[in-house]
Amino acid sequence: MTLTEKILARAAGETEVNAGNNVWVNADLLMTHDVCGPARVWDANKIVIIPDHYIFTSDSLSNRNVDILREFAKAQGLQYFYDVIDDEDGKWKFDASQGLLKRQYGSRYAGVCHTALPQKGHIRPGEILFGTDSHTCMAGAFNQFATGIGNTDAGFVMGTGKLLLKVPETMHFRLEGELQPGVMAKDIILHAIGEIGFDGATYRALQFDGPGASGLSMDDRMTVANMAIEAGGKNGVFEYDDKTGAMVDERTKLNGTKSDYEPVERDENETFVYDTTIDLSALEPTVACHPDPGQRKLAREMTDMKLDRAYIGSCTGGKTSDFLAFAEVVRGQEVCIDTFGVPATPEIVNDLQTIEWDGKSVWSILTDAGVRMTENAGCSACLGGPVDTFGRMNEGGQKCISATNRNFPGRMGSKESEVYLASPATVAASALAGHVADPRDYLN
Repeated sequence: MTLTEKILARAAGETEVNAGNNVWVNADLLMTHDVCGPARVWDANKIVIIPDHYIFTSDSLSNRNVDILREFAKAQGLQYFYDVIDDEDGKWKFDASQGLLKRQYGSRYAGVCHTALPQKGHIRPGEILFGTDSHTCMAGAFNQFATGIGNTDAGFVMGTGKLLLKVPETMHFRLEGELQPGVMAKDIILHAIGEIGFDGATYRALQFDGPGASGLSMDDRMTVANMAIEAGGKNGVFEYDDKTGAMVDERTKLNGTKSDYEPVERDENETFVYDTTIDLSALEPTVACHPDPGQRKLAREMTDMKLDRAYIGSCTGGKTSDFLAFAEVVRGQEVCIDTFGVPATPEIVNDLQTIEWDGKSVWSILTDAGVRMTENAGCSACLGGPVDTFGRMNEGGQKCISATNRNFPGRMGSKESEVYLASPATVAASALAGHVADPRDYLN
């Protein structure tokens, strides 16, 4: 069996499952957020609720969504509700008069759900995670079956702890070699999607393994797994190794969450519907062009594409390592287009404000370069949101290069705007140049 089949077989109580089988699987965790909503729960310790999408906005209905979740979590006795405010009897209201840059959240707020889940110790190898968000597949970086589901399915899981699934076929991506300077994990997945198309993995599992995969950091693996859905995938999954175990063990201990888990390992005779090898050393900085993630071009081939805006953030591109790569490019220079930075979680905000290079915090390096950095970690403009959302593109005709994960028309605001997806390093170089640029030209 493939990694995905082995996890699903275990969750279904079966010794073996094959692609195409319909099986009832037991969920280990259900995640939902402020865009979706509550129902009666089957196990109060297996529900995680993380408001993150429409948070820092004056829109009263968006604010009310958080209040509804607070009331529900209190009524159901949910331990893992990461509220925006500390007062469990309070009401959430974003104060626009304080501006969009300074922190407006309490001590339990967690930020973007997909990044927060592993940080808060909720992700464990070999388990089943369902989430009411398509990018739930990011947790596959940890040898987990993680997939996004709709609200009806989530309501069923929330009440029963089970879901009927068709076992997906598996597409195999063997990674070899090492990434060259200026090339990032985002370039791996943009290359892969460009090879198969934005619907090339529809209802399939994407399995990433090989020596190249082992060489990737956990942040890198999360970037790759996150965008399995951008090719239509059901899930993405990586092999378990010492790096996986080290982060999971550290985070479950730090947060007092369930610490035992059982990874799945590869079988010798796996059956794949697609099998390819990617030489990481041959990859170059890559851009996914408007209007879908499958429109791949090399950054060096697009230097005549002028830009209006640059954006770094989201579950895909808002991790600490993403901002460090961005800062390495812009350090000591100044961006020439509007550039917005949104860390994925409060922990990442703290990292950037405390990590110092030559006596200066990375946060200061970014703001000195002209990047508009907000302390209000969250999804922000990645999902568009209300018109006062930080970084949202409200004007038609604007072109934005972004470290986010999706670029369908209207994704970041106006349906007449255009979004170009790239790595944090490529976004940084482009922000300096005012047009699409290759970051290798800006690195010493």
